Amino acid sequence: MNRPPGVSVRLKLTLSYAGFLMFAGALLLAAVWVFLLRHVPDRMMIIPGSTDDTLTDGVFPIRSNLLRAFAPAAAAVLAFLLAFGLAGGWLLAGRMLNPLTRITNAARMATNGSLSHRIRLPGRRDEFRELADTFDTMLARLEAHVAEQQRFAANASHELRTPLAITQTLLDVARSDPDRDTGELVERLRAVNTRAIDLTEALLLLSRADQRSFTREHVDLSLIAEEATETLLPLAEKHGVTLKTAGDVTPTVGSYALLLQMAINLVHNAIVHNLPEQGTVWVTTSIHPDGAMLTVENTGEVLFPTVVSTLAEPFQRGTGRIRTDHAGVGLGLAIVDSIAEAHDGELTLSPRPDGGLRVTVQLPTVQVVNRSMSSCPQAAVAHGTSVGLPL
Repeated sequence: MNRPPGVSVRLKLTLSYAGFLMFAGALLLAAVWVFLLRHVPDRMMIIPGSTDDTLTDGVFPIRSNLLRAFAPAAAAVLAFLLAFGLAGGWLLAGRMLNPLTRITNAARMATNGSLSHRIRLPGRRDEFRELADTFDTMLARLEAHVAEQQRFAANASHELRTPLAITQTLLDVARSDPDRDTGELVERLRAVNTRAIDLTEALLLLSRADQRSFTREHVDLSLIAEEATETLLPLAEKHGVTLKTAGDVTPTVGSYALLLQMAINLVHNAIVHNLPEQGTVWVTTSIHPDGAMLTVENTGEVLFPTVVSTLAEPFQRGTGRIRTDHAGVGLGLAIVDSIAEAHDGELTLSPRPDGGLRVTVQLPTVQVVNRSMSSCPQAAVAHGTSVGLPL
């Protein structure tokens, strides 16, 4: 905002210091004068035989002489206090505002795009040191967020460009060979277009979760787990995977649609990245002192911790994921992580010792009466919310 220049804070502090010093000095001089008025007599009688021959009436005017001597001295003291207050206040204000100047310079550099600069204010902890440390922490998070967004934008552009490039190639082939059978071409175009739509929907859902633009309500993770397993039961049967669900009522607060999408993504991921045959997926909900838990485990190949730590990043896929059907667009666990974070929760990934992956989502909990959850995936759906596609 363009605002007219005003008086600097340093000058304001200087005037405040000098004014306070003048006020304190004036009070001190007033107290001295009141003391003199109370304890010094107005006149003093002269003892006979005094050497002062100028006093003929034998009376010496003490108070009036004292006033004539005190007034110039008091004025000189106030003038000195004014000069000393202005000079000392200017130096003291500059010293006190020096950390604020460093913080302002860092903020100006950050405004110009330099997020790598840090204040690193020395000295013991005080209000300025706490402000500087908080600002440094904010800059570090902002720098990491910008880098993540740039990497995400680059990956998203690459992922979106791939189906468009494939579509362009197929259309060029069709133009160069008009007599070619269009049935296969249409099917391939349809598959490529479906992938582009899925990717776009995943990006929109991820953006919605990051912005936290949803209405919070009381939901039950056990019902969400039931609906997710019920929805993906045909896919599990196709892959020869057994779904097992268990747990009690697990209350939390959030968006039912987003939490359902989160559960669907987790169960879908556990089904398609499982053993070639006779795989198993366990979906459990539980309440702990730390919050409400949704845990999805699956059998599968042995995963290394270094691989598992990258699975929640956008467009990251584990070994063999690209070659499998229903591989998704590489945003499934990234969306889960964003939804969990938007609900003030936490996503934890860990490899199972026998192979496969264990995914745990911890969310805030609310207190309600417990209810047993069915242990079979065919349990009736108790909430009428539309089901999203696995992403």
